[in-house]
Order: sequence, then C-alpha cells, then structure tokens
Amino acid sequence: MSAEATNPATPGPVAGAAARWRARIDLRRLGRAALLGPAARDRLPDAIGHVAEAHRAHHPDADLEPLRRAWVLAESSHRGQMRKSGEPYITHPLAVTLILAELGAETTTLTASLLHDTVEDTEVTLDQVGREFGAEVRFLVDGVTKLEKVDYGAAAEPETFRKMLVATGNDVRVMSIKLADRLHNMRTLGVMRPEKQARIAKVTRDVLIPLAERLGVQALKTELEDLVFAILHPEEYEHTRELIVDNASRADDPLAEIADEVRSVLRDAGIPAEVVIRPRHFVSVHRVARKRGRLRGADFGRLLVLVGEDADCYGVLGELHTCLTPVVSEFKDFIAVPKFNLYQSLHTAVARGDGQVVEVLIRTHQMHKVAEAGVVALGNPYASPSDPSEAPSASSGAGTDEERVDPTRPGWLSRLLDWQAAAPDADTFWSTLREDLAQDREITVFRPDGGTLGLPEGATCVDAAYAQYGEDAHACLGARVNGRLATLSTVLKDGDTVQLLMGQDPAAEPSKEWLEHAHTPAARIAIQRWIATHPTPETPEEIAERGGTAGATAEDVEAGRGDANPFRASAAEPPVADTPDSVGRSTAESRASDTPAADRPGADVVLVDQPGATVRLAGCCTPVPPDEITGFAVRGGVVTVHRVECAAVAQMKSVGRAEVGVRWGDTAGCRVTLFAESFGRPHLLADLTEAMAGEGAEIVSATVEPPSQQRVRHTYTVQLPDAARLPSLMRAMRNVAGVYDVSRAQTPGA
Repeated sequence: MSAEATNPATPGPVAGAAARWRARIDLRRLGRAALLGPAARDRLPDAIGHVAEAHRAHHPDADLEPLRRAWVLAESSHRGQMRKSGEPYITHPLAVTLILAELGAETTTLTASLLHDTVEDTEVTLDQVGREFGAEVRFLVDGVTKLEKVDYGAAAEPETFRKMLVATGNDVRVMSIKLADRLHNMRTLGVMRPEKQARIAKVTRDVLIPLAERLGVQALKTELEDLVFAILHPEEYEHTRELIVDNASRADDPLAEIADEVRSVLRDAGIPAEVVIRPRHFVSVHRVARKRGRLRGADFGRLLVLVGEDADCYGVLGELHTCLTPVVSEFKDFIAVPKFNLYQSLHTAVARGDGQVVEVLIRTHQMHKVAEAGVVALGNPYASPSDPSEAPSASSGAGTDEERVDPTRPGWLSRLLDWQAAAPDADTFWSTLREDLAQDREITVFRPDGGTLGLPEGATCVDAAYAQYGEDAHACLGARVNGRLATLSTVLKDGDTVQLLMGQDPAAEPSKEWLEHAHTPAARIAIQRWIATHPTPETPEEIAERGGTAGATAEDVEAGRGDANPFRASAAEPPVADTPDSVGRSTAESRASDTPAADRPGADVVLVDQPGATVRLAGCCTPVPPDEITGFAVRGGVVTVHRVECAAVAQMKSVGRAEVGVRWGDTAGCRVTLFAESFGRPHLLADLTEAMAGEGAEIVSATVEPPSQQRVRHTYTVQLPDAARLPSLMRAMRNVAGVYDVSRAQTPGA
C-alpha cells in the first residue's frame, strides 16, 4: 500500500501575529502543492521560489544569496539523476528544504539541506562545499552524509549509530535535516516493494519518530506517525480514515460551537486571543478510539487558544474555568514546568451539556512555534546575538566536533551525549538508547532546593540520584519522597519532591541490585561501568564449591591453610556476628539467650524482693540502669525483669500475674539489645561495628536480616561497662552513613 497518507483538513492560517503559523503545519499538502503543482514530471517546477517565500515568512531580512548559489550547485550536480518515482532527483533536496523552510529553519540549515545529497551522490566534495559556503554548511552536510550511511537494521549498526550521534549530536540541525529527509522519503515510499516499505517504516517508528518527539518537532513527528501507521497497519488506518471522513460530513460540529463560546468568553473578559480548531491526526484519532470506544464529535480535535504573553495564558485559563465547566483532572501546566523537548502549553478540558469533553490548549504564539517546530525554530545556535546571520568561521573552531556546544539543545539531547560517552561498549549504548526512545512520557520531580529533574515515567529514586549527581550517586544511601523515608527502588510520580540522602565516602560502591531499579541510561550505564571495572568477590557458595576461602590461593587450599569460614570464632570468645539461622536469630544470639540467667552479665546487678530467686533480664525490652523496672515470677523460681513501659508488663498484669519488687544494685555495667535499621550499602556492617567498638561496647551477639527493598535490619546484644554510655552509643550508631534509626527492644518478638 502507498504511504501517501493525508492529514485531516486543517483550518485556515491564524491571523495577526501568528499569520505564518497555522494551527497545524500540513507539511505534506504544502510540499506537494509547491513542488509539483500542475507541472509535468519531465519539467522541473521553479520550486526554489517557494522555498525563498517560505523562508522570508519567518526571516524577513534573510540573505537569499546562499540559497541561490546552493540551488545552482545542487541542480547542476544532480542533473540527469532520477528518483524511483520517475521524478528528477533534485525534487528530493528541494522537498526537504521546503519542509524545513516551512518550519522556520534559518538560512544555513536550508543551504545545507539543498546540498545534503551532493557529497554522497555526485562529484561534489566536502572541501568544495566548505570553500563555497563556509565551515558551518560543510559541517552540516558532512553530518547528514554520515547519517545517510547508517543502515539502521544492520547487525554492525550500534557502533555506527553511536559515532553518528557523537558527530551530529552537537548540532541539532543535522538531525533536523535527517528527519525532513526521512519524511519526504516516506511520502514517496509507495514505489518500493511492500517488504522494503515495512522495513523502513519500522525503523522510522522505532528510532526516528522518537527522535523527532525528543527534538520537539511535532509537525514532522505527527506526519511520520501517520505514514508509518498507513504502511504497518493498513486496515486500522483505513478504518480511522473512514471515521474522520464520516465526522467531517456531520451537520453539527461541537468543536465549532465550543470555539464560538470560548471566543465570546474571552472577548467579554477583554483578553486578546485567537481560538482555532486543531484536528487530530490519524494516529491520535486511533489512540482516542482505543481509549474511549465510540467516538463523538469533540473527540476528533482540540481547541487551540493563542495569546500574546505568558500571563495571558493563565488569564484565559481562569476565564474558562470560571465560565465553563472544567474537567479539573485534565489540567496540566507545561508552562511553569516545560516538557523535556522544550514544549510549553497549558492543557485543560471543559465539558458540554451533552457530556462531551473538549480539550483545550493554551499557549503564546512563540510557544506554538516551538511546539510545532521544536529545535528547528531555535535558529542558528552558533550565531552572534548581535548579528543572527553571521555564522562562525573555520578559524573559530566551528568545524571541529570537539568544540561545538549547542546552548539551546534540549536537556534530553545533552543527557544523551553525556551517557553515550560513558557507555562501556556500543551494544550497551544501543540497547540503552532503544529503551530510552521507547519511553514516550516524562515526569517532573522536585528537589528540596526548588530545582527540578526530568525523568521518564516509571523512574525510581536510583534514576533521580544519577540524574542529579552523576557518578557521585554511587554514594547514595536512600531518599525521602514527599518528606517520608523511601527506598531507592521507590517509583516516582509526577510532582513528587525527592531528597536524596548521600554518604560522604568518596570510594562508595553502587549495589548490583540498583540495576533492577534503574530505568534511565545515565543510571544504568554508570552502574554497569562501575561493575565492569570492579570484579565481583566470590560468593560463599563459590568459595565452598572450590573448597577454599575468599582471598586464599590455590596453594593455600591444597596445603589446608584455607579456612572455609575465616571469621569463625574460637570456643573461648563469642563471635561478633553469625549467619542467621532458620528462625531469623543468629546462633550466637541463641546461645546468649540460653545461658543461665545467673551467668549473664547484668542479672547480678538487680536486687529482688524474693529470697533465692534467679534473676533474668527480659530480652523483649532489655532493661538497663537507670530504667524503671518491675519483675514477674515465672517457672523454676526465676524472676524476669522488664522495663515498666514494656508491652509484656501490661499483658502479664491483665492475666493476673503478680509483680515482684526489683531494683538496680550498685554495678554500673549492663547488657542491652539494640535494633538498627539502615539502607543497604557495602561495608556498612564493618562501619557500624567499628562505631560501636569506639563507644566501648562489647558485641555479644548480632543478627543481620536479609535485605528487603534495600532496607536492612540489624539486631545487636551488647555489653556496656557503664549504662550511662548507652545514649552516646546509640548516637554513634545513628551517625553511621546509611543508618536511619536505632532503638531498643520494646515489645516481645520485636
């Protein structure tokens, strides 16, 4: 099937200051009318005049001499060459140039566009282009030539595509020419075999349409989407076309009625504004049909309100929400928080009496220009502010890739250039790029300092950390989302406030688990690069399988010097930490709790009003001097001592258990059980035990539970020489990076 899909009919041009910007630029209609017109295929139309006219509409003072000279060189170079459609080949660079002229591209871009195939397909050389048109045009033509050599479906393509982005990513105009080139090729794809049409359409869908979206060139993106839709889904495309045709034949038009009502409201409010109907393109209608089922008249388009100033946008919004029935859930402010591709607009919706909902877009004329043309509308980012027509010379370094920096390129493109340089290999770069391009929605999260981060939908705190700190995010310990502690795996929502908790260790290591929660290229590549440069130590299972110890050589193992557990404690002294057993309690803790009460430190400092009784300090609340305590007699003549606020005390009182008087003796030492909660990170256990040792605490037993959602729970029973040192011990533990809470046992089973 031919790819020549047509956008729905668009309204006439917007009057006044927006005369050069239509509600939607119908590039295909304008291009065919200007290029082919009534002329026969064997006679070339005077299309350069149409290019000049479109260019002057955006740049009234532009110097057209470079365009004239580029036309002469391109026409003479391509003379005799024909396209597969039977048209003279020169019609292709002319069509591409006209597309860009309609979008508002500046003279240098149009000059390079006319010449973009000369180096590839004719005897013209890059040096010749540079001599006749300057370093700027030479650079753009060279970039497009490199793009032409990329076979997006080839097996060796990742490295080629990566080099292409390095060469062209520093100048978005190269990508703009490539997108316009692909658009014209897609328009004339019907002359090719169906299988080749499908292959080119899939590449356009997977790579070039997402690039157009990220560069903000909506006019190119929407037509490319329709052309791909017609090729890959002909039946659904035909059904959608019939829906649009049927709606156009309706006698009533709810969009027109609402447009009149909006004009009346704004006229009464004294707000100068233009209200036009913006028809949806084919793919947009298809998406709405899948979402809502049966379509009604208001579903086939939206209203576009164009005003002069930013403040007028909010004035229009206030009037619409006051005089009409707003659908508040549909409101979005992309003016205060622009989208990643420079897009700015207010989105809202109003409801009609019959239940139909009409979407409304509110923006200034300049916002509309950028919304339609994206980076193409930014002009020449390298020109002098005092003289926009002046391009840098070769001596200024404009022709060297390393020195070109585009101050106007979207943040997404800046990030892309950063992480492509950090990718460990081409395949990683390619797979990550494809994943990133597949993300068609972005969220905005706020930092505590008022700054913002643009992230793809589904991003986590891991992604936010690397977006804000780069590779320094290796030291991230956790986060607060909207003021509450959250794990790094927490998925962020649009509008969340994220405070990242950073450690101070310059040698901090990221967790491998972070890869499972990283969705952005910056995060994934930074973590993968660190892992690739830091070999993973052997796991205990791997050590046991080879019969040795971590760090033991083969000779050590053979000689019997390798111990399967280098941290195994001797029978004479308790271990610092043991592996948790099946009930979640370490073997060391089990041994400690099974020790007779009279032998346990701390029990002999309690005086009991029951002669001959054995004292046991309760493990549920771990009382220490000077805690207020009480006791209860249990089996075997044992008195258990609890803190009076322990939950077990109220429980035993409720069942009629009699209290036994207890009080502290003169000994200052004590044993206490502490719970520490932390974010998982390397070396945390070592840092924590070192801090405890610094406070004079002797660790009797320790349990470290398996991490859950990157949170780790530790249980320590420690012996202190003086109970008065307990507060300072707990403060020292809390000060360890990654630890966010330390508490004493409060309830049974805590």
